[in-house]
Amino acid sequence: MKIAFVGKDGSGKTTLSSLFCRHLAAAGAPVLALDADINQHLGAALGLDDAAAPVPMGEHLHEIKDYLRGDNPRVPSADVMVKTTPPGAGSRLLPLTDDNPLWRRFGIDADGVRLVATGAFTDEDLGVACYHSKLGAVELLLNHLIDGASEYAVVDMTAGADAFASGLFTRFDHTFLVCEPTRKAVAVHRQYRDYAREFDITLSVIGNKVTDQADEEFLRREVGDDLLVCVGPSAPVRAMEQGRPFHLDDLEPAIRIALDTIRDAVDATEHDPDVFLRQMHELHLRNARSWADTATGADLSTQIDPGFAFPRARDPHQAVTTR
Repeated sequence: MKIAFVGKDGSGKTTLSSLFCRHLAAAGAPVLALDADINQHLGAALGLDDAAAPVPMGEHLHEIKDYLRGDNPRVPSADVMVKTTPPGAGSRLLPLTDDNPLWRRFGIDADGVRLVATGAFTDEDLGVACYHSKLGAVELLLNHLIDGASEYAVVDMTAGADAFASGLFTRFDHTFLVCEPTRKAVAVHRQYRDYAREFDITLSVIGNKVTDQADEEFLRREVGDDLLVCVGPSAPVRAMEQGRPFHLDDLEPAIRIALDTIRDAVDATEHDPDVFLRQMHELHLRNARSWADTATGADLSTQIDPGFAFPRARDPHQAVTTR
């Protein structure tokens, strides 16, 4: 399953996404964590120090494109590969548990979680680049990722509804919006819900920083059935955020139950690779017509391989081609 944590800046999405990654890994599940927030804090939340930061993917986009295109004849060079370019016959797919050059180059282990990151703004980016140029690496990885049964890719996304500035918002099986019991936070939920409706996005709300029954009633009144679970203050989580010793076993029972509830919701989500691929093609055509054809000087609609399909069986190294 591909999972996103989104929400207003400061809502606690990085903290909750890291707790969920740790929770999954502690249960023995393979986990890929992707830090796609402009504020790169997921590594620290997973217990890494600054010296252990992964190589930033956003600074090596050409290298990533060149690897993923493989010998796909529809993508003759990395120069005509854009963030929405879909896989086709000859493309390199990325099994989540595989040992491949991209995972070795950009991934690091964080206590059983494989972490990759876009990287933060550099001095060269300031004033001249948009952060979405870095997010292209995440979108390409998700387009080529093969996640098998009981394997999880968890993405800590940019704040607010910023994901809708790219096709990233459709790349997930389940999106969790972390929402504080405030009017600003529920406004982000309404915006996200309205944008997502057109694309049939599976969206659940995690109430965070919920201190009493009044907070929970406020959220339930404002977000309705989207509210999945509420999480209150936690001394062990505060210790984690302050860099003090932390272990999952220290968590309060209510928070461990909440993490179980989130996993149950993910596991109950239907994953349809055909829908995933169709959305990928639709967004690629939209981007091609809007800007990518002009930017590359090529007709990028020809990059869509009508005979390609994601493997349904657990044979992630081979795409299924039908003619």
